[in-house]
Amino acid sequence: MPTSPSSSVQAAREVIAVRLRDLRLDAGLSGRDLGARAGWSVAKSSRIENARTPPSDADIRAWCRACGAEDQAADLIAANRTVESMYVQWRRKQRTGLRRLQESSVPLFERTRHFRVYCSNVIPGLLQTDTYATALLSAITEFRQIPNDVAEAVEARMSRSHVIREGDHRFAMIVEEDVLYFGFGDAEVMAGQLGYLLAVMTLPAVSLGIIPRTAPRRMWPLETFMVFDEHEASVELLAAAVTVSAPSDVQLYIKAFSELAETAVYGAKARALITEAIRSLG
Repeated sequence: MPTSPSSSVQAAREVIAVRLRDLRLDAGLSGRDLGARAGWSVAKSSRIENARTPPSDADIRAWCRACGAEDQAADLIAANRTVESMYVQWRRKQRTGLRRLQESSVPLFERTRHFRVYCSNVIPGLLQTDTYATALLSAITEFRQIPNDVAEAVEARMSRSHVIREGDHRFAMIVEEDVLYFGFGDAEVMAGQLGYLLAVMTLPAVSLGIIPRTAPRRMWPLETFMVFDEHEASVELLAAAVTVSAPSDVQLYIKAFSELAETAVYGAKARALITEAIRSLG
């Protein structure tokens, strides 16, 4: 496998290589010792350890077995498998517009039973009204200068949101209070969106928490992210979408979500914050 031109992908490969090297050092093995135990050359050990040759699943299992660290193999294999796909630039995902991007996530949404969603910048996509989504996706289209299929993308996003009301799903969602004031669309659009939040909070499958601006914090605001069951997390950066599937990394996002959830308010207190944001629209 050739070295990726993406510095982020290469950095991820180097992280895996460092973890493998640390396992070897912790086991008190030289590169020659490890090669002998694994049944390969010293040169191969060196190439893997210096991130010049990406290891196969079998290589990782052999490495961990040689180091007496077989319990580390599953986590390393998961991280290694997603190196190429973990960092996908938005310009690649959105080069034909936004509709296909909405549609591509439908299978994942439909098979996920427990959603954990944290948003620090916009209303969660699953809770957006069509007019709010239109304003937001129009802004994204203009900023990224991609083909304009906003109407079709909004229709796909609304269709994707059927999981809120259908199927065996649970949704734990947290937003920063500032999200209620970030204006996408005019006052009427925002009033409709905030009013919809009040309505959707009554759904039995939905838990919506809001982190007040003045709340004492143990967890700092993060990039928007979603965790799908216990298996995968998706993080949205300005330049790219990052998919996280290594078990230890997914658990890190679950831990962050739990910390954020403890800071949020729910029920009547959350409704009061939303109502105040509606009043601010004049």
